Amino acid sequence: MPLRKKILQPKRLDSTEIAANLPSARYSLAAKSLVLILSILALTNCGGGGSGNGSGSGPPITTSPLAWVWVNGAKVANGFAVYGTQGVASTTNVPSARTGSVTWTDSNGNLWLFGGAGDALAGNNGNLNDLWEYSLSTRTWVWIGGSKLVDASGVYGTLGIPSTSNIPGARQEAISWTDSSGNFWLFGGEGFNVGGFSGTLNDLWEYSPNSNAWTWIGGSKLSAAAGVYGIQGTPSTGNIPGARQEAVGWTDNSGNLWLFGGYGVDSAGITGELNDLWEFSPSAKTWVWVSGANLIGASGVYGTQGTPSASNIPGARQEAISWLDSEGNLWLFGGYGIDSVGSTNDLNDLWEYSPSAKTWTWIGGLALVNSSPVYGTQGTPSTGNIPGARHGAVSWADSAGNFWLFGGTGVAAGDSTGDLNDLWKYDPSAKTWIWVGGSNEVAATPVYGTQDTAANGNVPGARQDAISWTDSVGNFWLFGGYGVDSADNTGGLNDLWEFTP
Repeated sequence: MPLRKKILQPKRLDSTEIAANLPSARYSLAAKSLVLILSILALTNCGGGGSGNGSGSGPPITTSPLAWVWVNGAKVANGFAVYGTQGVASTTNVPSARTGSVTWTDSNGNLWLFGGAGDALAGNNGNLNDLWEYSLSTRTWVWIGGSKLVDASGVYGTLGIPSTSNIPGARQEAISWTDSSGNFWLFGGEGFNVGGFSGTLNDLWEYSPNSNAWTWIGGSKLSAAAGVYGIQGTPSTGNIPGARQEAVGWTDNSGNLWLFGGYGVDSAGITGELNDLWEFSPSAKTWVWVSGANLIGASGVYGTQGTPSASNIPGARQEAISWLDSEGNLWLFGGYGIDSVGSTNDLNDLWEYSPSAKTWTWIGGLALVNSSPVYGTQGTPSTGNIPGARHGAVSWADSAGNFWLFGGTGVAAGDSTGDLNDLWKYDPSAKTWIWVGGSNEVAATPVYGTQDTAANGNVPGARQDAISWTDSVGNFWLFGGYGVDSADNTGGLNDLWEFTP
C-alpha cells in the first residue's frame, strides 16, 4: 500500500520514518538527493523561505496563459489555520495545511473545501470537518462551519431531514460531487462516526449552500459497513456501496453521481482495493451497482487497446484521478492498485467509460504496474508520451475538453520515485499527452515568485493528495497536499495556486 493519510500526522514524519511506513524503497523520500531540478526552476523570482500565511491582501491577481500564480497560504510547510469569525470573510483567514480534503465549485464560481487530515489549530493534528469557502471576487477565505478541533464526531440528525446542527464527522479521502441544483454531496472517507470511533465510512451527505444545512441521506452512522450490492444494473433504495476511502467520482450530464473503487469494504465485509462502479440518482435517492466485482482484489481486464467491451474493467485501485468529457463519458487514470496479472503497485493506465454503452475502453498506458514515464519534449504532443505510474495526483478538465494532471507520488524520469510536480495535458481527440511544465524528477522545490503575479517560472512544489477546483471561467486551482516547501522541507502544505490553461 502507498503512504496512507490514515497516519494522521504526515507532517511529523521525516524521510526515515516515511520510508519505514512504505512497502518498498520506491516511495522513499531519500530519492530526493537524486533530484536534478530543471532549468525552469532556476529562473528568478524563486520563492523564499518566509513563514507568513500570505493572506492575499495585495493587488489584483495578474494571470496569463500557462502560468501559475501563488495566491495565498504559506510558502513553508505545516501552516496553521486562521479561522477568524465563523461566517465572516477576512484577508487573514486561511485553512491549515492538510491532505485528502474534498472540494466543490458553487454556481457563483466560489471554491469550497471540507475536511482532510492536518492541523486545525497549533498542536492539534488529525482528521478535520471544517467547511470553508473561498471567494474569487474578494480573494478571501471564510470559515463556514464544522469544528476548529480535530477528530470531531458526526452529528447525523434524522435521516433525510436537513438541519443546521448536522455535520459529517471529521474525515479524509472522501469523495464529492455537485448536483444540477448546486448542492454538494459527500460520501465516505476515513474518519469519525457518530460514536467518535475512527474507520472507513459509507455515509452519504448533501449540503445546501443556500440554507447552510447538511442532510444525512444514507449509509451507516458506524464504521466499516459492508456494501449492499443488490442485483447488478438494478437500482434500489436498499443498495449502498461499502465503506471506503480514496475512491473517485464524477457528476454526469444528467446530474447523477458516479463512484469507482477505492480502499474499503466489499460485500463479504473484507477490506482491500475495490473496482466496483456505482451510479446514484439524487432525485430517486437510489444506488445501482453498474459493473466491477463485489469482492476486493480484482485484477484488470484490459482487452484490446482502443476497443470497448462489456468484459473490460479496470483493476481494483485507490487514489486514481477522474474526468468527465464533453460527451458525458467518464475517464480514469492510474492510482495504486492491481494490474492485468494481479500485481499491486502504482498504475498509469488510462480508461474511458461510456454510460450509454455501459462499456470500458483501455485507451493507453501499460497494463502492468510501475510503468515508467515518457516525457518527450516539453510542450510537444506525441502519441508516445505518457505520465509515469502514480497515485494521489489531482486533475482538471478545460473548456476545450482536454484533461490535465498534476503531481502525485510515483515514477519520474530515470525510474526515480517520490513526490512529483509535473503538469500534463491529454487531448482525447488526438489521443496525445503533452508534458506542459514542472520537473521530470522527484521532490522538486516550488518557485512561488511574487504573490498574485503570474510568471512562467512559477511552479508549485512536488506533492501528493492535494486539492483541486475548476472555476467558472475555466482556470485551475490547487491547494495544499503533502509535499515540498520553499525551504526544501517536506510536510503538509496550505498554499493556494491558480493556473490559466
